[in-house]
Amino acid sequence: MSEAQLIEAARAGDQAAMGTLYATHADRVYSVVRRVVGDDHLAEDVSQDAWIRCFEKLHLFRGDAAFSTWMHRLAVNAAVNRLRSQGRRSKLETAPELRLPVQEPDESVLHQRQLSRALDALPEGYRTVLVLHDVEGLTHEEIGERLGIAAGTSKSQLHKARARMRELLTPRQTQNEAGNHG
Repeated sequence: MSEAQLIEAARAGDQAAMGTLYATHADRVYSVVRRVVGDDHLAEDVSQDAWIRCFEKLHLFRGDAAFSTWMHRLAVNAAVNRLRSQGRRSKLETAPELRLPVQEPDESVLHQRQLSRALDALPEGYRTVLVLHDVEGLTHEEIGERLGIAAGTSKSQLHKARARMRELLTPRQTQNEAGNHG
């Protein structure tokens, strides 16, 4: 069954078609939501909200863009709306997870973990703007519309977010050496 046929079947209430659409796109939806909200449990909750909204609004999908693009936009909007409605998160809610590796991870896994931790360490506004601009490709004007801020504020937060990411991702030894030579 093609994706267009799946969408039509899902619009008609076919649970199997809905399940197939979900299975096909769930990982990407979770991934983008996780990057925006910065918390695994909240990302699970927001992802489910995005899927519920998807199936409620599926009749509005016109097919002008790919379903994955439409779903991606719903997911980002759900994440941004949740952050907006939730206000500032407590640092206690985002305590780092403790995981013991079963085997030595390869270098790319280590870099991914470092990047995730650095993103999680950013203030919420910085992280949201960084993800929406650098990962999702939105313009500062689009970010401003979604977050209810000025495009200039988006630019400023992106600049500060990138600077903070550089600090967080620079090895401590290099930072110390730079401080000793300056």
